[in-house]
Amino acid sequence: MNSPALLSQRVLIAALALSSLLPHIARSQAPNPKPVIRTYKTIGATEIKAHIFQPDGAATGKLRPAIIVLHGGGWNAGSPEWTYYDTQRFAGLGMVAIAGEYRLSNQKDITPLEAMADTRDLIRWVREHAAELAIDPHRVAVYGSSAGGHLAVSAAVFPHDEESKTSAVPDALILLSPAASIAGDQWPQRLLGSRAEVKTISPAENITKRLPPMIIIEGAADTETPLPGVQRFCDRARQVGGTCELHIYPNLGHLLSRNLDPHAQEEGPFDPDPTASNAAHAAEGAFLAQIGFTK
Repeated sequence: MNSPALLSQRVLIAALALSSLLPHIARSQAPNPKPVIRTYKTIGATEIKAHIFQPDGAATGKLRPAIIVLHGGGWNAGSPEWTYYDTQRFAGLGMVAIAGEYRLSNQKDITPLEAMADTRDLIRWVREHAAELAIDPHRVAVYGSSAGGHLAVSAAVFPHDEESKTSAVPDALILLSPAASIAGDQWPQRLLGSRAEVKTISPAENITKRLPPMIIIEGAADTETPLPGVQRFCDRARQVGGTCELHIYPNLGHLLSRNLDPHAQEEGPFDPDPTASNAAHAAEGAFLAQIGFTK
């Protein structure tokens, strides 16, 4: 996410390219049950939604682990539907899986700060409705890709006054090509405007406490969320006593794309490597089993 060219257009173009790709993947690899859609937050006339997929056997009364899935799109594009394949994939592991909506930056009054607040409120909403959703409130993970990875991590890294109420800190994190180090990135700074300096919302530069256990999936040739920044984030998380399991896939770019052209990594077309994607999914499943979220 570091190219200065065409900042006002690049993420929208990338979003459209990714949007055209993901439904094809979902149709070809995942079942398509309809989620239960609930409003978790209302801002004025805007209702912000949670798309909830229950696992098989959810009516048994057993409390299940939950995972909130956050889409990418540069903080200014995307929708929960983009994540349906991964959300259903986690439901298939026995988790209550929730595709989360958040407000998209508009270069006016909505910035990544609002998306960060929405993410925290969604995590709180899940915990506060744990009994109703048959969720174990002490096993709530968050999965995020690209900008969604930034939002997932930010809920753990940055302190917020609301923690005196229901906690918004995830119990575990699964991250794909996360925007974990953005201190020098012009795009989120443009979205923030004068509201904040981007370095103040860059997770790698602001870790001060132990974070939840996490696994990160990263392409070694990623030019959007480059490996050095992800490594810096993971190293810092370990320095303060956390566990960070980093899986690096050689010769692959953003979102494990085989198309390594930097322009394509910004704007598409994306070409996720099937073998690497399957390996990453297996690693995520092993991680969830290791921390007691799944069997």
